[in-house]
Amino acid sequence: MKLGAKLVFLIGGTLMINIIKADLNNALHAEALILLLNCYAKDPMGGGEALSDFTKTNLVAEIQKRSDVTVILAFEGDKPVGIINCIEGFSTFASKPLMNIHDVYVAPDYRGTGVATQLLQAAEDLAIEKKCCKVTLEVLEGNEPAKSTYLKFGFAAYELDPKMGKAMFWEKKLSGA
Repeated sequence: MKLGAKLVFLIGGTLMINIIKADLNNALHAEALILLLNCYAKDPMGGGEALSDFTKTNLVAEIQKRSDVTVILAFEGDKPVGIINCIEGFSTFASKPLMNIHDVYVAPDYRGTGVATQLLQAAEDLAIEKKCCKVTLEVLEGNEPAKSTYLKFGFAAYELDPKMGKAMFWEKKLSGA
């Protein structure tokens, strides 16, 4: 699948969803990015707090400066219902690019309908197109619905050697960030 093209699929024979690569010069796509990401941020799985005014004002322009970020959106008609933000990285061990899925969000009324799986497939297709060696993501331990979806899609906890255990995702917040 070429991400520039619209992919239409049916869920239960009644719901038509378009999965598209966002064009952030398109006001509908830019608004959908902010709307969906803000809904995700307010969700308990996104931290439970709305995006800052700074982020709402600057996110689209900042993403547009980067060639390594791709926003994939799901729409029912003109209604945005899902998003995946993909950020290209690099694997030094493989000496190839990798794709990190940074955000996955599906509106509550559309959960369990297959939208997340279609977004994941679009992200995987993008990674294949860019000749990435793998796709990565992080998920909260308590987010059982997301973990179930990711496992069904083929994701697994990362470990190099079972004796050393699974990889852990850590962060250090920087002042002023």
